[in-house]
Amino acid sequence: MPLMGERHGAPRARWWVRRLVAVALILSTPAIRLPLVWLNRGCGVLRHLPPAPAALAREVNGAVLAARPRWWGGRLACMEVSLATVLALALCGVRVHWVLGARALPNEAHAWVVGDGYALGLEEDDPVRPWTPTLMTPPIPRRARP
Repeated sequence: MPLMGERHGAPRARWWVRRLVAVALILSTPAIRLPLVWLNRGCGVLRHLPPAPAALAREVNGAVLAARPRWWGGRLACMEVSLATVLALALCGVRVHWVLGARALPNEAHAWVVGDGYALGLEEDDPVRPWTPTLMTPPIPRRARP
């Protein structure tokens, strides 16, 4: 049975990445219903992990998108997908930043993942209506000014 989000011709993720993604989806789907302050604090502990390499982050994000079965009756939208990506990478021992943002006219909200030099889940680059990050967790550390 084909899966939603599966891209034809895209390489399939390694078996252990697919297993971590399954665990992360099981955790992220009910976790998204928790108060946002709890999710922010929970993801904040990831700040001590080293940054995720872009190739691994893309592989994990692709595996999350491919793991969404057609028969799933629940909601697996940008919040669940991005949080599952963050959690799966944390299980790999690396971190990315979970970003919640918005834009106006008409008002929209979106969630995506940001790493060092890349963004996942933010394919639309609209200069007229750019996404404005409103929450990033774990926060990017501010460097001390000389």
